Amino acid sequence: MNSLTVQELKSLIDNNEEFQLIDVREPYEVEICTLNGIEIPMNEIPGRVDEIATDKKVIVHCRSGKRSANVIDFLEQNHNFQNLYNLEGGILAWIEEVDPTMEAY
Repeated sequence: MNSLTVQELKSLIDNNEEFQLIDVREPYEVEICTLNGIEIPMNEIPGRVDEIATDKKVIVHCRSGKRSANVIDFLEQNHNFQNLYNLEGGILAWIEEVDPTMEAY
């Protein structure tokens, strides 16, 4: 499985690189803090696969990286995606290393 660090994500954002960011957390979690990605809760992924880009880098994140890794496994095994990257440590790593002003939970 491909992955990238929060520092690498920050670099992509800072350099205005083209990618898709997908947040697989639940809506109540997104209300606490967000990286402004497309919100597709983990349990909705199978019915919303068509919303996931196939022509650019797609970064999938959750709170800590476990749910997003499971989503990537599912998408790679069942839908042949090859452009997915798991955000190591999830939004908690982002808060710790990039933006400590965000609320952690």
